[in-house]
Amino acid sequence: MLNEETVKHALESVKYPGYSRNIVSFGLVQKISAAHDTVNVLIQLTSGTPELAQQIKGDCERVLREIPDVRSVYVEVKLPAASQSGGAGPNPWSQQAPVPGIRRVVAIASGKGGVGKSTTSVNLACALRHLGAEVGLLDCDIYGPSIPLMMGINQRPTISEHEKLVPPSNHGVKLMSMGFLLDGDAPVIWRGPMIMKTIQQFVNSVEWGELDYLLVDLPPGTGDAQLSLCQTVPLDGGVIVTTPQEASLGVVRKGIAMFIKVNVPILGIIENMSYFETPSGERVEIFGHGGGQSEAHRQNVAFLGEIPLFTEIRISGDTGIPIVVSAPTQPPGQAFIRIGKTLRQKLG
Repeated sequence: MLNEETVKHALESVKYPGYSRNIVSFGLVQKISAAHDTVNVLIQLTSGTPELAQQIKGDCERVLREIPDVRSVYVEVKLPAASQSGGAGPNPWSQQAPVPGIRRVVAIASGKGGVGKSTTSVNLACALRHLGAEVGLLDCDIYGPSIPLMMGINQRPTISEHEKLVPPSNHGVKLMSMGFLLDGDAPVIWRGPMIMKTIQQFVNSVEWGELDYLLVDLPPGTGDAQLSLCQTVPLDGGVIVTTPQEASLGVVRKGIAMFIKVNVPILGIIENMSYFETPSGERVEIFGHGGGQSEAHRQNVAFLGEIPLFTEIRISGDTGIPIVVSAPTQPPGQAFIRIGKTLRQKLG
């Protein structure tokens, strides 16, 4: 049946030129009308050139004509006045610009603390590196940076000849964290604007080089750091980490709602601490089980996988050698590598 939802779904296959994201996720589709056998679509670009607008218009017309029973298609693509004669390059959100050399940017988030989000971020970064990708990991938890400890490195970044920070690296992953810039246990006592400025610098003033993936470890919640990141760089998607119990799942919904509000696609949910297996082989579901998968189904998003409670994962985080690095063929490491493969497939 021809309706607005059908049209919107078709438009989700139209990528913004030069990006892996589609025009719907960028919030560029302003109006859709579908009646009988006719479809009308209005697209408003925030910058670009007439050539870019024409390319998007042609791509939209092509996918809309493939909808069954559609005979007439009318697509209008508007440019802002300043771009009519050929303005800046493609930039779907006026506040955002892609980071040169970085193909995919993925945010790892959680609604609440204590669910193992940073542990997941570290091991996912190492899993993607294990699979052959060039990977960076950005620690956006300004108040409580833990990536330096978990990755086993704590050194100040150097400055390049282009006056950019050169990120330290360990286990084949390039890293940036507030923890590299602090002395010992010195606290960060900042208001929101300072956090936003720091995150912008971590994205744009760091010499990341050529990366297939930049994973961003967000602090828990939906505050300044999350919004600053979404305003700074176009995200290819967000991953939500949760534990099985309802107390964690309740705030997962808020995290999903935040990503939806800022037009970031949800790549899926990971359930951490799914169960514990005793030395005798007995399976103990300490926090319940299956809540993450059920919530993914309820929210109509992908379930990327589950991570059981393994003592080895905790030890590896404390010693700075992620389990994917120290034991990639063992069950704890394999759990993260499976999720890394799934994530890679979803990102193309």
